[in-house]
Parts: sequence; C-alpha cells; structure tokens
Amino acid sequence: MSSQLVSSVLSGIYRTHNRHETRSLLRSILFTHGNKPAGTDRRRRSILHSSYGYRNRYRAGAAADVSETPSSSSSLLDDELVSNVSAVGDADEALEVISDRLGPNRGGVVGIEDCRSIISAALSRGNVELALSIFYAMRGSFDLGGSEVDRWRWSRPDVEVYTMLVNGLAASLRVSDSLKIIGDICRVGISPAEEVPFGKVVRCPSCLIAIAVAQPQHGVQIVSCAKCRYQYELFSGDITSIESEELGKDIPLWEKGLRLIQINKNKITSSVHSIVVQTPSGTARTHRFATETAELPAQEGERVTIASAAPSDVYRQVGPFKFTPKSPNLYPGEPMSLTKHKDGRESPLLRPPSKEGDKSFQPSFLIPLLAVLATGDAASGIIDPSLPQLLSVAAVTSLAVGATLNSFVLPQLNQLPERTVDVVGIKQQLLSQYDVLQRRIGDLKEATEKEVWMLARMCQLENKILAVGEPAYRTRRARVKKVRESLENSIKGRIELIDSYARISSMIEIEVEMDSDVLAAEAVNNTENIAQQIEQIMELENLEEKWKLQAEANDEAERLLSSQP
Repeated sequence: MSSQLVSSVLSGIYRTHNRHETRSLLRSILFTHGNKPAGTDRRRRSILHSSYGYRNRYRAGAAADVSETPSSSSSLLDDELVSNVSAVGDADEALEVISDRLGPNRGGVVGIEDCRSIISAALSRGNVELALSIFYAMRGSFDLGGSEVDRWRWSRPDVEVYTMLVNGLAASLRVSDSLKIIGDICRVGISPAEEVPFGKVVRCPSCLIAIAVAQPQHGVQIVSCAKCRYQYELFSGDITSIESEELGKDIPLWEKGLRLIQINKNKITSSVHSIVVQTPSGTARTHRFATETAELPAQEGERVTIASAAPSDVYRQVGPFKFTPKSPNLYPGEPMSLTKHKDGRESPLLRPPSKEGDKSFQPSFLIPLLAVLATGDAASGIIDPSLPQLLSVAAVTSLAVGATLNSFVLPQLNQLPERTVDVVGIKQQLLSQYDVLQRRIGDLKEATEKEVWMLARMCQLENKILAVGEPAYRTRRARVKKVRESLENSIKGRIELIDSYARISSMIEIEVEMDSDVLAAEAVNNTENIAQQIEQIMELENLEEKWKLQAEANDEAERLLSSQP
C-alpha cells in the first residue's frame, strides 16, 4: 500500500461532510484497492433488538463479512450446537466442543456468521465472559497462510460483532466492558496489552504539525521540521520529580502600559515548574519552564516528551561560520512544548522569569538610562552643535540594523536548506494526516462512550418498568424502547466510522514504519553481515598464515633429513 493511496483516501474523507457518505467513500476506496469492506456481502438490516433476542435477529440476516474461505463465509453450526457452545466457559472450550461435534481430524475457520450466533446466544443467556473471550480470540486470529486441517480457529471480527458486543454489554449493564471494547476498536491490533505500540505523535512547537513519533524505547531525538526548516530536540522519558511555584498575579502599572502599546508582548506566566525526566536508558535531565496557568502539565510517573530548541552542539557548518538551526528568539535547548503520552495532550511552555525580573523596561533602570543619554547629548552639544544629531542618527541606524539582522537575516541563515528536509516532508505529511485521524477517532470515541452510558440507563429504566409491571407504564415503556433503538443505531454508525478510521490509521503506520524501522533493521542486518564477512576473511587469512608456516616447517625438516649421510 503506497502513500498515494493513503493520501487519496484522506482527501476523499476531507471533502465529505456527511457521516454516511464518509462511510460509503471509505468502503468504495478500500474495495477498489483489493480490500473487501465490511458488510459488502450481507443484507442490510436494522440492529434494533432487545437484550433478550440477539441471537435470532442476528442469525436471520447475518452473512460473512470477508469471504476468505468457504468455511468462513457459510454457516457450519446448527441451533443445537450453537446452544451447547454458548454454555461453555471460554473460547478454547468452545473450539473443543466444535471440534468434537464436527470431527477431531477436521479443522478450519469458524465462520463470521457462526461467531455472531455464538456471541449473540452467549449474551442472551448472560454468559458475558464467553462473549468477551471469543471476541479477544477473534482479535488474535490471523490467516498466516498455513494449513487449516490441523485445528479450528476464529474469524476476524467485523463491525457487526463490535456493535453486538457494545450494545449487548450495555444492555447487560456491563458498561466498563462495553467501553473497553470501544477502546479496542480504535486500534487495529491483537490486544490492548501490546508492549510495542506505534508511539505518540509529537508536533512541531512552532508550526503545530506532526514531525516525529516518540516510541517507548526512544530517549533523545533530533528532528527537523519540513515546514519551518528548524531542528528540535525531543527528550522522552518518565517524570521522576516535579516542583512547582505559583507566581503572583499582580502586574505592575508600567508593565500593563507596555503591554497596552504592544512593546512588551511576552505572555503572562502564572507558575514555574522544574521537572526531572529520565529516559529509558537511564539519562536524567532537569527542565525548568513556566506556564500560563497554575495547572500542572503532567504528573509524576507519567511518560512525556519535551520539545526544545536545538542545542548548541547541533549546528550547520557553512565555511568558517556555524549556524544553529533553532527557532528565532530562543536560547539553545529552551523547552517549548510538553506532550503527554497518556492522552496526547500538548502544553505550550514559556520562558521562566528571572529571579531579578526583566530590568530592561523597569522605571528604575529606564529613567537613569534616559538621564545619562540626555546628559551626553548636552555635553556633546557644547563641543559641536551637530554632534548630538549625528549620534542620534548613528544610534537609530545601529538599532535598525541590529533589529533587521535578528528578525530577518539570522533566522533565514539558521534555517535548513530545502533539499535536506524534502525527505522528511513526505513522512511528516503522513504523520499530520495520522494525527487528524487520531483526533477524529478520539472525538467519536468520546461521543460513543456517552451514548453507551445513556443506552445502559435506558436498559436499566426498562428493567425497572418491567419489574413494576403496571399497565399504566406501557406507553412509557414504548417511549423508552424507541429511544433505546435510536441510541443503538447511532452507536452502530459511530462504530463503523471508528473502524474505518482505525484501518486507515494502520495503513499510515505501516507506511511510516516501512520507511523508518524496516530500513533501520535492514541497515543493522547489513552491518552485521559485513562484520561477519570481515571476521571470516580474517579467520581465512590466519588459517592461510598457519598453513604457510606449517609448509615452511615441513620443507625445512625435509631439507635437514635429506642433508644427513
């Protein structure tokens, strides 16, 4: 799958505003490129069902989501076997029952229709643990191209399975399990306990576009931004200690005046924090910064990534000159932003005020300076009347030249050449699209979780009405049932969108990792092969040297023996 495919899919998504149009577009594009979308072979039907009738409703209209093999697209289990399987404890026992019934020497794939039937029957009889066990077994089932005659395995889950579990668990008042399933849908993987995640996307603190991925094993990285063409240092690790100090909120009158006339444009700092971050390799570093609010950007023990300006030891040599590719008006290594890996929240960091304060605009410093300048002008006017004007013009010219150099010339000289950032530009474009998708998935996940809670409350309310059993509540029960069905339909639509976005996100992850991790692994492998070849050559040379010495010794022995009478 190429990056052009990912871009075409995303461009189609951005042009589509309706949720149903987006879902149709995703399916059509994925189907065009050889990936059969979910639900192309099954008949459309509503999921308006109660917690007591999952099995019959889903079994009536369910078909295979992906027809990989004949055994996965057709139903192999009858009603009696489904009922027996739905009474066992976990997925392994269910496969044993299926194997005993269909033959111990026979293997294959339990079709997606049969999986839905078993999960629906398990939910109907309250066997939630079996339904969850089968779901996670389906998540861990992959077609590796091997023989299917040895053992039985589960099909991969589809949107219908996701919807059935989320709504069924909510109807069973297992809200926490239902929310956990929603979190699993957001990731196309094996299980939520994976120790090798893709990583956390870190954005440029200046341009706010995605520039790199901070993986769990990463500590210190130097990355370049293709948009602003500056370099940044990413320091990733766990917070071992944090100290905070809240500053006073009273602003002097003279500082308010400078801010009013736009002379002092620095943001108001509310708190100063000092944190110690330790990388996975054990390197620890202290970062001191300020924030606009008193809220802590992260807690002790959390993993974070601090993006700082390029350090002084990172520079670009141009003849005798050295240019540090850092953002303008920043010190080398100055913290600029903090990204939490737990929720991806990004906090801008400010320069902490000095303990003495900024003296350049304080009246105690500014008034004596103006007095000295006025006295100098008066003294120079005694020597030469035109001298004060010349000095003023020279001072203004020097300030203008210095401001021009600092504002325009030096920032451009510090920028990296365009050809050096073109390589990372494509990767950062994919990461930016990935970041947008992840934010949309997060919004959909939050909205779905709220609807799951409302659905559970509607089911609880319906149970109360049934328990009361008064005929007067018949109209209210119909109203609750109608709201419940509407929530179930809405949850299904959101789950379909989440699943589509998650698949495209996985496509981007594959492209990014193919361009970075695979190349790095190949380079390491090539280096090891070269080292092994050098070692083998050295061993051959040593062996040849030994044979040469042995041959010379044999020749010398033969010469001595032949010389004796």
